[in-house]
Amino acid sequence: MTTVYDYSVDGIDGSSQSLADYQGKVLLIVNTASECGFTSQYDGLEALYKTYKDRGLVVLGFPCNQFGGQEPGTNEQISEFCRVRFGVSFPLHVKVDVNGKDTHPLFDHIKNEAPGMLGSTRIKWNFTKFLVDRNGTVISRFAPNTEPEKISQEIESLLGTSD
Repeated sequence: MTTVYDYSVDGIDGSSQSLADYQGKVLLIVNTASECGFTSQYDGLEALYKTYKDRGLVVLGFPCNQFGGQEPGTNEQISEFCRVRFGVSFPLHVKVDVNGKDTHPLFDHIKNEAPGMLGSTRIKWNFTKFLVDRNGTVISRFAPNTEPEKISQEIESLLGTSD
């Protein structure tokens, strides 16, 4: 069976990252954008990361320019914006497509594992969130308007008791 650990991604600095490096962690994978009405969710994503990272949560941000052209900047501009404006310290990646013929393979996988409304695999907008358990299995998909703090209980249940 395929899991998210079978994929590699490129960090926002261009470095290659195998998701197998995150085995045993709970992942929250999010397609992001700097000029979206939901951009303020970076605050909530960073708060989740800071709250739970020592217990095994990793938030992975994937900028995407497919929705209203709301992520027009370069990878360097995106990184700077997220760091300065929102204090983002969780891993960010190079811009990816999450729909269409150039969809990143990771997003093909997670969309199929956790379809949206009426079984649609298509991502409808920025800040769609996918929660992945410690075994690399996609557990849940959350709509863009679901604020990060609203999923903390589900994250807690996947993290279990702290060591």
